[in-house]
Amino acid sequence: MSEPAASSPANHPRDLIALTKPRITLMVMLTSAAGYFLASGGHPDPQAMLVAMAGIALVASGTSGLNQVIERDVDARMQRTRMRPLPAGRVSVRAATVFTSLLAISGVIYLDVFVNRLTAILALASIISYVFMYTPLKQVSSLSTLVGAIPGALPIMGGWTAARPDLGPGAWALFGILFFWQLPHFLALAWLFRDDYRRGGLKMLGVLDPEARQPRVQAVLYAAALIPASLLPVTIGLSDGFYGIAALLMGVAYLVAALRFFRQADIGSARRLFRTSLLYLPVVLVVLSLDRGPYPGSSIPADVTSVEAAAPASS
Repeated sequence: MSEPAASSPANHPRDLIALTKPRITLMVMLTSAAGYFLASGGHPDPQAMLVAMAGIALVASGTSGLNQVIERDVDARMQRTRMRPLPAGRVSVRAATVFTSLLAISGVIYLDVFVNRLTAILALASIISYVFMYTPLKQVSSLSTLVGAIPGALPIMGGWTAARPDLGPGAWALFGILFFWQLPHFLALAWLFRDDYRRGGLKMLGVLDPEARQPRVQAVLYAAALIPASLLPVTIGLSDGFYGIAALLMGVAYLVAALRFFRQADIGSARRLFRTSLLYLPVVLVVLSLDRGPYPGSSIPADVTSVEAAAPASS
């Protein structure tokens, strides 16, 4: 009697859950929650907020998993990803595809039914831009980093529209902060792991420019652009003066870290830039949430789930 093949994928629930990248999903939920909190004027309905976060979590989980399905061969060549469930053979491609597709699709449908159509559209846009644009582009062009910043900034906008279904200045201000914040963050990360990305065949800027000439310049430019972007909430009334001071100080600290990376281009300066980016976002979002301003319509109830309900009540 022949033994069963030892390499047969077990498709263990633990490994299927690992495909969803729980820590990244949690971060997406936290940024989305910040958007929801701000859109509701700081008075969210807890139940409505949890309903929205559940749908966003489904989409984020499915998107992360689909990314791993497409990049399973790349992950197998990279040191830091070769033990993920798919390249390690613990989950079959079919099981991973079905599981993560169901998560992503059910998340979009859930948001459309229980939250609102606009948030569902933004969720669908994040899936398409991340899975079908950013992921394959990583093997073709360094522009993938710029493209990838779009789905990375959509969750906070989705949190906003879940509470207040409009794409007004507040939603775009939050999108801008997340968009520009990501770029120095990922430029530093891509340079730190440039050897691994090279093994994976990814055309990241750190691989194409190992001396970090372009990553250094771009990190400084994007960190500088983040400063005026982070001050937009003050100009539109989404926050008051204290947030502006905090955002300016954090923006300067981020820019200084980028300038150090520009001058030194070594592992230490790249790590400092990356760590500064990890500190920047929670500080800015927490202060922004606490220092709310007189944004138009900020008293809209947080349980609004339709465009019609978002309109000001007649006197």
